[in-house]
Amino acid sequence: MLLSTIADLDVVFVGGKGGVGKTTVASTLAMARALSGDRVLVVSTDPAHNLGHLWGTTVGDALVRLTSAPASSGYVDGLEIDPSATLDRHLAAVGRTMHRMLPERMRPHAERHLALAREAPGSFEAAVLERVADAAALGTDSYDLVLFDTAPSGHTLRLLSLPGQLTTWTESLLKNRDRSERYSAAMRSIAGGTDDDPTAQADAELRRTLHRRRERFDRLRSLLRDPQRTGFVVVFTPERMPVAETLELTASLEQLDVPVSALVANRRSPSDAGELLRARRDIEDTQIQRVHEALPAIPLAQLPLVSGEIVGADALEDFARLLP
Repeated sequence: MLLSTIADLDVVFVGGKGGVGKTTVASTLAMARALSGDRVLVVSTDPAHNLGHLWGTTVGDALVRLTSAPASSGYVDGLEIDPSATLDRHLAAVGRTMHRMLPERMRPHAERHLALAREAPGSFEAAVLERVADAAALGTDSYDLVLFDTAPSGHTLRLLSLPGQLTTWTESLLKNRDRSERYSAAMRSIAGGTDDDPTAQADAELRRTLHRRRERFDRLRSLLRDPQRTGFVVVFTPERMPVAETLELTASLEQLDVPVSALVANRRSPSDAGELLRARRDIEDTQIQRVHEALPAIPLAQLPLVSGEIVGADALEDFARLLP
């Protein structure tokens, strides 16, 4: 059921409360799809990356092959987004553009501004969003599925709300540029200048940059809201606090128009392994019923508690065969 729910999607976000097994579920889904012959990219957006630990290999800010499925053309690649490195690259590119566009006397002021921008609130989230947009675009071109292993709920909601906010902010900047450029054009006309003046060229380049940025975030916002291409899988353990956060997260995603494709109750206790686990299973049943009643229209899958650690490709392959 879980695999069929996301079978036709291009992009899937896996999220939930911290510690419920988001990385395990994302990686298991990736392995299952690779076993069926698909090319899958798993991207960690969580600053506390666990992807490399889970797969038993080094994963960083560049693509790395995690596994090739035996007897299949499928494979899984991985990437852990480094916000700091992404922000450094972005600011360096902005600095080069400003250095080219601005007169020499204004460059020191611009450099000070960029140094302050690195520590500005929201800078790291915007940097992560840039990489999310890149990975989503890469998935359309080179992969059958992109899975995002996300940070805990609050961080992820902030990230998913940014495309709309940044699109609106960029549109405001473009309107301000319109007024500024009309004024500049009038002044150049009075002074006998032309559109070949360095100032006019700088205005035009800035406008092109803002347009590209707006279009990029607008495409990402459209992708996030498209239930034919994108879905969100909410992972929880069937306990009171994770269930409460799951209900809040699902409501927030609905407000953002992000489609929720499935719910996953992870680490279900067995009912035939002694009194302790049977009693725990009864408590879990109550919490799962609570989720069913609150969210009856969203498919809910259950994954078992296993005796060993799920670490490495072999363990993920075994666990993938348990997916409903």
